[in-house]
Amino acid sequence: MRIAITGASGLIGRALVRSLHADGHDTVRFVRRTPAGPGEARWDPASGYVDPVGLRGCDAVVHLAGAGVGDHRWTAAYKKEIRDSRVRGTAAVARALAGMDEPPAVLVCGSAIGYYGDTGSRAVDESAPAGTGFLPSVCVEWEAAAAPARDAGIRTVSARTGLVVSAEGGAWGRLFPLFRAGIGGRLGDGRQYWSYISMRDEIAALRFLIETPGLSGPFNLTAPEPLTNREVTAAMGRVLHRPTVFAVPAPVLRVALGEFAQDVLGSQRVRPARLSEAGFSFAHPGIEEAIRAALA
Repeated sequence: MRIAITGASGLIGRALVRSLHADGHDTVRFVRRTPAGPGEARWDPASGYVDPVGLRGCDAVVHLAGAGVGDHRWTAAYKKEIRDSRVRGTAAVARALAGMDEPPAVLVCGSAIGYYGDTGSRAVDESAPAGTGFLPSVCVEWEAAAAPARDAGIRTVSARTGLVVSAEGGAWGRLFPLFRAGIGGRLGDGRQYWSYISMRDEIAALRFLIETPGLSGPFNLTAPEPLTNREVTAAMGRVLHRPTVFAVPAPVLRVALGEFAQDVLGSQRVRPARLSEAGFSFAHPGIEEAIRAALA
């Protein structure tokens, strides 16, 4: 297969490219700079430009680009960047695909379990409505921006990813050094649910969504059973053989992270109902398995 990818330099994008190349597939990585070779094509999500030549002959498009949610404090300007990078980028890709005479068969768009907002201890799946707040509103607009591709008859999937367990970046990339140093611990009271997924399962799920005909709409990319932050903290301690006695009080998180703290302290108990029903098999359904895989 030949697969076009935006966000190929990100944590998930890099792993997806490695996986596809290892199995002999070709990729076209969309970049904002001048392309360095035949494996790259240019796009400019802010202006809506997508090089149509890079899309020709592709069997699928995986759209993962977007500003990092936890990379900066949520100023008004950065919240606008988070929203615009997702909504404008998705709209640009969807319009480009809709305008092709022979478009790729499938568009897999990144999304997030932030769609559901804070669910407390209530378990939710893809049938649940959107939550309220900044991230849910972003996710709703993000997914809606793919409408031109859906309306053109292209199979379109929204991959609502949870917390990816990886030592290379993301939330866990920040946690591992703390726990290795013996200063890791729960966040707030630790009762909030974390819906996680190992990197191997994340990539396998994306490829499953690409390769399985008939799958469209939203899919939660999370391990089968979410755990509380307290349970995740205990698992990190067991795997790394380190104490987990330190805790970060909620008020400290609010001072350090600003508005983003409410999402760190919020609870999302999200289950991958549609992925499981479609026959996807998890390699690392448990948290200790996922942590060990990240460290391997």
